[in-house]
Amino acid sequence: MLAYLMAGEYASASELARAASVTPATASGHLGKLLDARFVVCEPRGRHRYYRLADAEVAHALEALALVAERDAHDAAWAHPQRARLRLARCCYGHLAGQLGVAVFDALQRGGRLASTSSGFELTDSGRAWLERLGLIPSRPNSRRRFAYRCLDWSERRDHLGGQLADELYQHFTSKGWLRRASGRAVEVTPNGQQELLPQLNDDAA
Repeated sequence: MLAYLMAGEYASASELARAASVTPATASGHLGKLLDARFVVCEPRGRHRYYRLADAEVAHALEALALVAERDAHDAAWAHPQRARLRLARCCYGHLAGQLGVAVFDALQRGGRLASTSSGFELTDSGRAWLERLGLIPSRPNSRRRFAYRCLDWSERRDHLGGQLADELYQHFTSKGWLRRASGRAVEVTPNGQQELLPQLNDDAA
């Protein structure tokens, strides 16, 4: 159920029961314990209750646990056809993960587009110019959350970008029609994304 919520969206108890292949009563019991542990939060809407992960720290902890659980069988686990789409691109609590998420972070680190700070990264002038060429004018850093930082990727065992900037990038890519959500956490690159986004990630001079 926690893995299902890694997409960063709300889900009902019945949806989570189906995702975990358990009865609604069993799911409700587990959700009560997860609420008590502050792993999830609940939002009542009319007669229904919807759940999501409590915050990004819980999502990062889950990814780290998944890495540990697969440390002796990582390659075999990700070679499974059902995981191929997740490995290419997926949503990680509001930002982009997988091979594409790592590629976006790599592109941002080239050409001095990011500068290190005590809490992660800030955009440089060249970084803002690169994003503007992609059509994104990033928001000012929000004092209530970190702007940009390293987030260890479950499938790639390398870093992708997390934080406010990463969320804005994912939202921008989907709004441009370059990415679209598939089933579960999987994200697909559209034909427009292949033509307009991928060349920007692979071109050092972009």
